[in-house]
Amino acid sequence: QVQLVESGGGLVQAGGSLRLSCAASGRTFSSYAMGWFRQAPGKEREFVAAIRWSGGSTRYGESVKGRFTISRDNAKNTVYLQMNSLKPEDTAVYYCATDRNSYVITEIASMYDYWGQGTQVTVSS
Repeated sequence: QVQLVESGGGLVQAGGSLRLSCAASGRTFSSYAMGWFRQAPGKEREFVAAIRWSGGSTRYGESVKGRFTISRDNAKNTVYLQMNSLKPEDTAVYYCATDRNSYVITEIASMYDYWGQGTQVTVSS
């Protein structure tokens, strides 16, 4: 099993920044990639970003390109999401997830095997 714990969410004004962390434990050696998703009220779960454990290749959702950066610290089994230039539409619960089986970085939420509990990000106008 893999356990994922997110932290770093909170309330921030538009234009501000937050950094989310996802600490992984358990059988992380079997994971192919780590991803971030978000879900706002009345919206479907949306892909935000993902990164390969090996090699560090990344993929971003169109709505966050140029503003968000995903990174990893393999030694700490931790993935980060640096969020800059935040907008009210970024308000959502942000989830960390791990993909054990894919051959490429996927944006499809159902392909991810384990999920964290989520952390709330609220961006005020």
